[in-house]
This record gives sequence, C-alpha cells and structure tokens, in this order.
Amino acid sequence: MITSAHNPKVQIVRSLLGRPKERRLQAAFVVEGVRLVEEALATGWAFRFALHTAELSGRGRDLVGRLKKQSVEVDEIPVDLMQSLGETETSQGILAVLDLAPLPLPEALDFVLVPDRIRDPGNLGALLRTAAAAGVQAALLPPETTDAFAPKVLRAGMGAHFRLPVLALGWEQLGSHLKGLQVFLAEARSDIACWQANFRSPLALIVGGEAEGASTEARRLADQQVCIPMPGESESLNAASAGAILMFEVVRQRQP
Repeated sequence: MITSAHNPKVQIVRSLLGRPKERRLQAAFVVEGVRLVEEALATGWAFRFALHTAELSGRGRDLVGRLKKQSVEVDEIPVDLMQSLGETETSQGILAVLDLAPLPLPEALDFVLVPDRIRDPGNLGALLRTAAAAGVQAALLPPETTDAFAPKVLRAGMGAHFRLPVLALGWEQLGSHLKGLQVFLAEARSDIACWQANFRSPLALIVGGEAEGASTEARRLADQQVCIPMPGESESLNAASAGAILMFEVVRQRQP
C-alpha cells in the first residue's frame, strides 16, 4: 500500500494532472473514475499503472481484479491521498496513468472535426463525445485549442478519446490532412444554412471558439461558411451545441 504523498507514482500523477507540458514530456495522461478506466481497459489502451482506495464500489473492485489479470500494476492508497490527487469533488476511488498514444488516422478521411480555439475544457470534451457518437473519423486540434488530454476534457469526453483519433497539429500539417476534403466553417451568420449545404461529400467541419470565433488560419482553409438558422433572439449557440447540430446534420444527410 502506498501511503506517502512523495511516492514516485503519486508524484507522476500530480505532474500529469497539472500541466500539458508534463503530459507531452512523459507521453502519458491520467483518467479518473470507474467508467473511464473501464473504457480504457475495454479498448486495449496501454496502462502504466493504476491507483485505488479500499472504499471502491463492487463495480470498482471488479475492475481492479480485471486490471490485475491484465498484468497492470495496481496499488492501493488512502482515501485522503486519492482525494488530494483527483480533480473531482468526490473521488470514485480509482485512477490510472495511460500512455499518451492517440489512435492512428484512417487511410482515407471522409468526416473530420476541427475544433478551433476551443478553450473551455467542457466544450471540447462535449464536442469529442458528440464526434465519436456521430461517426467522425478524427478530431484534429489546431494551435490555441485546449489540451484534449486535460482531466476536465477527458471527463466531459466520456471515453471518446479511446474510440476517436484526437491529434494536436500545427496548421501546415493539419492543412495537409484536409486536402481533398470540402472544408466547412461554422459561423453565427452566413448566407448558407446548414440544411442547404451539401454534407454528403468528404468534408471537414471547423467549429470556432465562442469568445473569438475561428482563427485567420482556419478561415483560409475554409471553402464555405455555413450557419445554423436561429429564429429566436439568441445571437449564438455555445460551441458544443453548435457542433452537435452540425455533425448530426452530416449524419442526417448521409442516411441512405
């Protein structure tokens, strides 16, 4: 049992929960809670180790048993130490350190999400969760978008990271991946409503942040701007809501 806050594993968890730079340097990230650890295990993600408390639910205890069967290093720690580590108000009693190795891109891209300047972790996580549900093949994150493997993004994503390639790229590299795709930019106002746009061809959908909108680089890549008609008095939707409507409009148009 680990009891010291100075234990190397505890220190690794603290550093990974803190800064994106540490996650990049160590090529690792932390997931918290029974559901996310279950998702990581079910999808065959590479574990470095897991920590848990004695006060686990039956589902959590079963999960610990399955982790041990898969030869994952698992250590028990006191409840107060776990609480001091976690980002949630009430810990579920388990977390895991995983390899930061995003899923590979498909050979041929047909449906891509580009969350541009999305700085709110909850919005980015919700966008990724919706993308996974809508059958998006990849989420390509340009500069100025928050770190996709930050704790709050992972929680809001609800396991999307384990089913969807999520890559942070520079604009030049991102642009090369979008070659051959029709690039649509979501705008609050546009002459073309999303229901009028043709989303049947291979495409990329850029959703800009609420505060500043899409970047200059994103606008250069866009072939067409589309909007969501809003007959009410609101000026705009938040990025997660707008992205969800647009992604499922793609799904609707592509139904046979």
